[in-house]
This record gives sequence, C-alpha cells and structure tokens, in this order.
Amino acid sequence: MAKGKDARVTVILEGLVCRNGVNKQSIGISRYITQKNRHNTPSRLELRKFCPRCYKHTIHGEIKK
Repeated sequence: MAKGKDARVTVILEGLVCRNGVNKQSIGISRYITQKNRHNTPSRLELRKFCPRCYKHTIHGEIKK
C-alpha cells in the first residue's frame, strides 16, 4: 500500500499570535488538527480559529509534525 501518494494529509494548526505568550493566565499553545488536500492546496494552510489564550479568533498556521 502506498502511503505517500494519498491526496488527504493530516496537518496541525498552531496559533501564531499567542506563540510568544501574550496572555499568561492560561497554559499551553492553541493547536487544532485538521485535514487538507495536498493537490488542491500545496501551500501552507492558514485559518482563523478561536484561541482560548486570547479569548478571540486569531490566525492559526500550519506547522511541521
């Protein structure tokens, strides 16, 4: 079975705003797991998701595993 040729891959989205620790009240980094089609979206994925550290919607970008 060829695992490397699947169109759908699992990616991890990490909050770009809170990476440096803007809000010290909550612990941890805001991360989401999603899937993307690598043929339709070859570049890195960026989505607006809710960040529990900032308590608002911020940009979350794709990171390497």
